[in-house]
Formats: sequence, C-alpha cells, structure tokens
Amino acid sequence: MKKKLSIATLSLLTLCSPILRAADPIAPPAPPATIPEVPKDDVVVDDKTEAVIKGALKWLAAKQQPNGSWTTGRGNEHPVAMTGYTLMAMMAAGQLPGEGEHGKNVTKGMNYLLSCVRADGYITNGGEGNMYNHGIAAIALAELYGQTKDPKLKQKLDLAIKLIVNCQNQQGGWRYRPAIVDGDISVTVLQLVAARAALNSGIEVPQSTIDKGVSFVKLCHHPSTGGFTYQPHGNPPGFARTAAAIYSLQVCGHYDDKEVKAGADYLLNKPLTTNGEWFTYGNFYAAPAMYMIGGKTWQTWYGNLKTILLDDTTGRLKKEGDMTYWEPFDGQGVGPVYATAVYTTILAMPYHYIPLYQR
Repeated sequence: MKKKLSIATLSLLTLCSPILRAADPIAPPAPPATIPEVPKDDVVVDDKTEAVIKGALKWLAAKQQPNGSWTTGRGNEHPVAMTGYTLMAMMAAGQLPGEGEHGKNVTKGMNYLLSCVRADGYITNGGEGNMYNHGIAAIALAELYGQTKDPKLKQKLDLAIKLIVNCQNQQGGWRYRPAIVDGDISVTVLQLVAARAALNSGIEVPQSTIDKGVSFVKLCHHPSTGGFTYQPHGNPPGFARTAAAIYSLQVCGHYDDKEVKAGADYLLNKPLTTNGEWFTYGNFYAAPAMYMIGGKTWQTWYGNLKTILLDDTTGRLKKEGDMTYWEPFDGQGVGPVYATAVYTTILAMPYHYIPLYQR
C-alpha cells in the first residue's frame, strides 16, 4: 500500500453572480511563502491496523454499485457524497485510478462523479443534490486530478470549481443551494477546501475566493471558548464545527494562526465520546486537523481514535470473511459505507498519501 457555456450554465452563473469574477487575479498553484517547521511525526500503521484497512477497502470495493457509485448502505441514498468519501478512503490507502488492488474501483468511482458534473459545473446525480455533496465530490476530484493530470478530469473539475467561485457570498461563505445566499461553516469548509485542493492541483482559482473563504471561517470563531460556531456571531461552538474550521484553515496554509491554536485546544479539552452526535462527521475533520498539527498532538489523537476504532467489543467493528466494516459509532442514519470510508481514511493517514494534508 504505497505512495462554451450553455444556456443552462449562463443561467446558473447569472443566479450565482450578477458580475462574473473573471477579473479577479488568479492565485498561483504554490504553497504559502513561509512554512514553519513541522513537528516530527512518529505515527505509523501497525500490522493489526493495516489488516483492518485492507479488509475495509475490500468491503468498500464489494459495495460499489454497477454504475461506479457508492451509496449509504441503507438504500441508494447520497451517491455523490458517498462516492466522494469512499474515493478519499481509497486514496488515503494509496489506491489511484488503475493503480493498486482497487485501482479499477477508483476509476469507476471517478468516472461516476465525472458523469454527474452538469454543464454548469454542479455535481449532482439529478435526483438529489446540494453544495455539501458537491463539495466533498469536488475535493475527491481535485485530489485525483492532482495525482493523475487526466485531461478529462481537468475539464470537469474546472467547471465544478467555477461554480464554487461564482456562488460565494459577500462574507465569503456558502450554503446548501448553488446560489449566493447566507453561509454556514459546514458547507463553507467543503467549498473552501475544494477550491484550495483544486488550486494545489493546478486549476486556476481566484485568490479572492480563498481569502474571503478564510475570512468567513474566522468570523465563526468564538474567542471566549476557542471553538467555532455554525454561523458568524451566533449559535454555540461545537466539536464538529471547530474541527471543520481548523482543518480548512490549515489546508489554506494558516497553520499557526491564533484561531487554529485556540480551536485545537478546544478539541483537545473535549473528550472523545463515541456516542456523541457528530463523532464520525467531526473526526473526518478533526483527524486531518491534528495530523497537520503533528507531533505529540497527532500521536495522542491518532492513538486514542485507533483504540476506539479497532475495539471489536463495541459491536461496531464487523467482519465478513476477510472483509471489515463499521456501523457508525454515533448511530447516525447515514450508514456503514459512510462510517467505513471515514474511519478507513483516518486509520490510513500515517501513510501520508493524501497531498492535501501534507504541509
């Protein structure tokens, strides 16, 4: 396990932005000018964990639908989002299109997402869709393009990112509809990270999109607690909101900002409760956030999560022959495909295969 526009397009872009932002300067695909020294990373994947990862990948591969998508495992729900999450798990374990034991599955999943990119850039299967699904799918496509440079991928990814750029509101945020409306932290983080991942891969992204997105995330900071709220100046801070915020800020190069340090302290001071409402969703962000912080912080966080995820006395870790999967610890209705994709991504992070998370 190694390392032009159609009438429909113009209509949506007009809805999202009365004045298209082509005049914005384009940010060069380069990392921040100054990157502080990264703490030493001694975390490795041990044999027991690797066996579980391999079993989980086999299980996920077996759950792929004939059209290349993955769904929740409890019906055919959320194929765009579930395919995005599963592709991230595959990539975290070194699987790429045509490469690795499950390379064919990655290719099929990638092609499914590409088939869902409309002419206006919106990623939807037609039956359901929102900017949350669009965001996680765009992140997966950006990471795939960065590692393959597939021209057909570039064309569709560019459309998806242009939609993100043109639907950003004046505060810098995004909401569930592909239109300029109010914003929230959950949807904003995914669009911001997708834009940054695309930028890293060589897609043109206006610097103003990144800067305004970072500003929106910081508007959600709650100074008295160190956490982050769902929307600016309202709602209490929470685990998942804070994890998502400091994850996105670090992806955008703000590793040592005071808000990141305060948010990390907020998370470290909250116990990891598996019965918490947002355990799975929150740790999808918290784990890479702590990974990017590195050092003892990451070592402790990963060790605690690994102990929880590999504990087969909980009834959540399941075996089917040589395959492994999880039911979500927090009992969320999203189902086992989502839980298995997220937990596999977390366990595989010490392989260092996801470019987006490398400082």
